[in-house]
Amino acid sequence: MTDIRVRELTERYVALWNEPDGGLRRKTIEELWAEDGVHVLHPSEEIREAAAKLGFDHSTLRARGYDEIDVRVSRAHEEFVAPGEFVFRQGGEPVRLDDVVKLTWEMVPAGGGEALGGGLEILVLDGEGRITADYQFPG
Repeated sequence: MTDIRVRELTERYVALWNEPDGGLRRKTIEELWAEDGVHVLHPSEEIREAAAKLGFDHSTLRARGYDEIDVRVSRAHEEFVAPGEFVFRQGGEPVRLDDVVKLTWEMVPAGGGEALGGGLEILVLDGEGRITADYQFPG
């Protein structure tokens, strides 16, 4: 996978979270992820505390396979992008090391301005360049 392909991959990945069309989101998920790929989220302290109050002792949240990843991306879109307040954009340049890609992302006001949030994403790719594991660290 060339560096150009890595940039294309990460641009498509970030654009996915902004995509308003559910059918196109699903198609992109199936193109980017391996069928049994997983998205693993390191939740905020607030979410971990709420889970602990309910008796859950998990420090990560997982979505495995196309259906679960589709729900995860769609819910994030509904909460942050669909109301028209925010969009996601790629941070700096992505970095690739063997089958691992590191990228940063930002959540910015839809009308422009400074980032109000963001995070680090670690993508593990298979031999075909599809995501087998996606580790998200909001920050």
